Amino acid sequence: MSEIKHPAHLEEEKNPVAELQHAWDKYGKIASYVLLAVVVIVGGYFAYRNLILEPKEKQATEAMFRAEEYYREDSTRLALNGDAINAGFLKVISRYGGTKAANLAAFYAGSCYMKLGDFNNAVKYLKDFSTPVKQVQERAYGLLGDAYSEQGKKEEAADQYKKAGTYFEKDELLSPEYLFRSGYLYESMGKTQDAIAMYKLIKDKYPNTPRGAEIDKYLARLGVIQ
Repeated sequence: MSEIKHPAHLEEEKNPVAELQHAWDKYGKIASYVLLAVVVIVGGYFAYRNLILEPKEKQATEAMFRAEEYYREDSTRLALNGDAINAGFLKVISRYGGTKAANLAAFYAGSCYMKLGDFNNAVKYLKDFSTPVKQVQERAYGLLGDAYSEQGKKEEAADQYKKAGTYFEKDELLSPEYLFRSGYLYESMGKTQDAIAMYKLIKDKYPNTPRGAEIDKYLARLGVIQ
């Protein structure tokens, strides 16, 4: 009968308060450390954002103001390198890395290098750029296609043009143009099926555009239509 437990013992074993106290004694110190770490991380993030990132973003935007004006005025070298007083896009990129302004400066820098005929640097900066703004990202893909094309890299150019042409379908001005450039390069490389796919996209999606009006002759040349 010694194996039979007294009801009082059973009640003590099942006491949730006692079980909770036992769990806290065992894991409480670890839980406190974890909670403290979370507080430090969250607090550190907000401190970094409010005390460092946001002021840095504001400084970068202000620093880039004159460079953007030079860009609009087609003063390409001044936009890129700045003047005796104002920073150019390259300095904004190096000085304010990680900000949205520096990211946008990479797009501007790539565009400037395209105008200057420096296609290696155009590729370098355009590849570093990304934005959720579809119109701008579409243009960046297209410029990157132009840069690769100027370098004689047909495969890379065609792929970038394809990316540009399919990225923002509502753009009836640039999308069909980029699709055509992609198709034309694929055709020049003997990649007939890829070329046909690009030309068909123009025919199906942009029939009322200048490229859409003439696309049948390119499809006919590839034997798709008579």
